[in-house]
Amino acid sequence: MKFQLEDVTVYFPYDNIYPEQYQYMLELKRALDAKGHCLLEMPTGTGKTIALLSLITSYRLSKPSNPIKLIYCTRTVHEMEKTLAELKLLYNYQLNEFGPGARMLAIGLSSRKNLCVNPNVVSAENRDSVDAACRKLTASWVRAIAVENPNVPTCPFFENYDAADKAGTSTLPAGVYTLQELRLYGKEKGWCPYFLARHMVQQANVVVYSYQYLLDPKVAGIISKEMERECVVVFDEAHNIDNVCIEALSVSVRKQTLEGATRNLSRMSQEIERLKDTDAGRLRAEYSRLVEGLAQRLPGQDVWLANPALPDDIMKEAVPGNIRKAEHFLSVLRRFVQYLKGRLETDNVEKEGPVAFVASINTQVGIDQKMLKFCYDRLHSLMLTLEITDTDEFLHIQTVCDLATLVGTYSRGFSIIIEPFDERMPHIPDPVLQLTCHDASLAIKPVFERFQSVVITSGTLSPIDLYPRLLNFNPVVSRSFKMSLTRDCICPMVLTRGSDQLPVSTKYDLRSDPGVEKNYGKLLLEMVSVVPDGVVCFFVSYSYMDGIVNSWHESGILKDIMQHKLVFIETQDVVETTLALDNYRRACDSGRGAVFFSVARGKVAEGIDFDRHYGRLVIMFGVPFQYTLSRILLARLEYLRETFQIKEGDFLTFDALRQAAQCVGRVIRSKADYGMMIFADKRYSRHDKRSKLPGWILSHLRDAHLNLSTDMAVYIAKEFLRKMAQPYDKNGALGKRTLLSQEDLENMVTGPDGEMLL
Repeated sequence: MKFQLEDVTVYFPYDNIYPEQYQYMLELKRALDAKGHCLLEMPTGTGKTIALLSLITSYRLSKPSNPIKLIYCTRTVHEMEKTLAELKLLYNYQLNEFGPGARMLAIGLSSRKNLCVNPNVVSAENRDSVDAACRKLTASWVRAIAVENPNVPTCPFFENYDAADKAGTSTLPAGVYTLQELRLYGKEKGWCPYFLARHMVQQANVVVYSYQYLLDPKVAGIISKEMERECVVVFDEAHNIDNVCIEALSVSVRKQTLEGATRNLSRMSQEIERLKDTDAGRLRAEYSRLVEGLAQRLPGQDVWLANPALPDDIMKEAVPGNIRKAEHFLSVLRRFVQYLKGRLETDNVEKEGPVAFVASINTQVGIDQKMLKFCYDRLHSLMLTLEITDTDEFLHIQTVCDLATLVGTYSRGFSIIIEPFDERMPHIPDPVLQLTCHDASLAIKPVFERFQSVVITSGTLSPIDLYPRLLNFNPVVSRSFKMSLTRDCICPMVLTRGSDQLPVSTKYDLRSDPGVEKNYGKLLLEMVSVVPDGVVCFFVSYSYMDGIVNSWHESGILKDIMQHKLVFIETQDVVETTLALDNYRRACDSGRGAVFFSVARGKVAEGIDFDRHYGRLVIMFGVPFQYTLSRILLARLEYLRETFQIKEGDFLTFDALRQAAQCVGRVIRSKADYGMMIFADKRYSRHDKRSKLPGWILSHLRDAHLNLSTDMAVYIAKEFLRKMAQPYDKNGALGKRTLLSQEDLENMVTGPDGEMLL
């Protein structure tokens, strides 16, 4: 359908649109018009992705004088492929309606592991090995030697691409390319799809890639450096964006890291000696380049990871004199590694700020802040000069230099925490030094400053007013949408006690109580006997899940559950979990029914959908708080309290409930779907906890469902399932329309509060 949204003609590839999609587009357009940032919470299963893509691509077509580029960030490759598939459908519709003027180029960009087509390279087991294998064949010095010696292996795909690039013919025709299609196009042309995608990122109208490509400064410095200001950046499923920002700037160092770094330094020292004998001019050239400043980089394809912290003005500074010479720089690194080894040999937990840490380094080993700040780039320059291709062997020294640069650059927002052992296994010595970032705004600040509009959207952004404080920005639009339904197909319940009226909770003092474990088991047993098809259970942690499943096994509850449905369990092994999920789906498809045990902060809770018969009921056993004795978490809570005036309890509750909402939201993936959600913990009945759930869940949570025992919950479940089995009108009755046609939109009036009146 095609309709007017103020001054923009929106091309939408379906015949009907949900009212909330229309409102979502309206708010998004206001943010684009204002050239500002926005926060939009949209219920799961209401077509958020297609609404976003339709509005932004239509906005581009309506304003050809001021073209905007869309950078769409997803968390997983699976989500990236889903987004590109939606975009392809939209693109074909726009071509039919608008004509050739709607042509655009949209590509997905991922790591070499996902895009490489050279069988010798892509067979390596992990991402770092694939990157190193690629460099061994494509580095400029390897190719220069190969010209004289044909026996030196190179990559035919890269050579063909490079030849086409020099001839100016290495372009992609207009269209939408998924990762699979990029690989096929690369094979067909004989070009390297990875380097082709990297090259086309600048010309593409829509780029879909991972969060890290914008938020991790080491990657963003290479991939996203050239992006122009007229970009709209979308972070989809962004409820955990603050954690992604913090991880991008945190580093941990163990004994194994430092031993590996020592080996790396010895090898580099040998390479320098070899170079002195064979080609001393190269070391002299590097020295003079470093006098000019770091911005004088080596040209060509030999890009490595960019600096984790340095802004551009520092890049033009000269490198400190005492680390310009390669041998001197290695000597500085050796002293730094030795200092870190000494700090790890402690029996007590130590915590200090970056300023005290840098002062201690200067006093003990004579390395000042400026030398630390330049470590990462100086290492980068040296590795290129020494022509090192097996970069996966040098990850340890890169980690150490990453730590040095971050400590030398930031004086606040970080802590250094040294722990001699893991508290949960105190008898095993495993010292670790962690540089942990507390301020999520540090990583995302350049994104807010560089691009005109940043859209943060997810199904779980409640309470929505906390995100601007955590990320330190001012959104021009901040809105949470409700779900318009023709029937009440969501049934949330809060279960506070078992059939024996004993309270249930995963509070630390109650969680191992046999009565609580028995009541949780009885709840699941009762539910699997009345709910058809798939049931998903989320536990607060792996250790709690192990304990309770063992207890159920011993008491025979698990055996009774398996009389009704098969049981599958998520483990920390990705392959095992994938296999369990496949078999769970097969059991649901065949009518046998199944239960899937999962963990609230595991892989399944984030990216896997349990739509239709794969998830008719989800049970959240307990409130998924973080491990509150973690020193990293305590340091972050202290920083949030002092800097942003966010209370510890507020943040912990917010974090636990966004996770719980994310888990239960897995069951509703469209409006034709239906499912029940049970929050099994007495703490959910408290208003301060419950109010932090998203509005679209709260609007269906009736007062009568707030303080249930197991037998009451079973009765409600039976009634709900009976009601869902009745036929219903998908378009909705008059006055409660949930599917709008083009004609409805033309006759529609918008009410004073943005509500749509037909």
